[in-house]
Amino acid sequence: MTIADRLSSDLKMAMKARDAERMATLRIAISALNYRRIERTVDLSESEQLEVLRKQIKQRDDSIAEYRRGKRDDLADKEARERAILLEYLPEQMDDRQLRLHVDAIVAELPSGASVGDAMKAAMPALKDRAAGKAIGEAVRDALAARSAK
Repeated sequence: MTIADRLSSDLKMAMKARDAERMATLRIAISALNYRRIERTVDLSESEQLEVLRKQIKQRDDSIAEYRRGKRDDLADKEARERAILLEYLPEQMDDRQLRLHVDAIVAELPSGASVGDAMKAAMPALKDRAAGKAIGEAVRDALAARSAK
């Protein structure tokens, strides 16, 4: 079952349960997938569907930060609940320790003097579905700093 199929099925269940917030969030996600599908003129692969969902989650993260900065905790909490709903459709995320172990192994395979960009190019394809890009970037910078300190 694809992500789009799961979203549609869960939307039907949310409609039956009269869960307005979940319905609205799922409709937005389905709409974003449809826009991307129309834009590309072909059906989306699983990784492309995940990319769309990650973008939706990042938008929620940005909104949460802005609402908190503007002292609008009610809106930030709403965005956080929507974010939690969308996270259900991503693969299980790595914790920090697992992420650091994977990144350390990837950085160890790179030639000495490799830049952050080189390390990110090696790490992102392997880890993008299981960790946030920001967390991967931090782990890469830490691993490179530890490597150069040796």
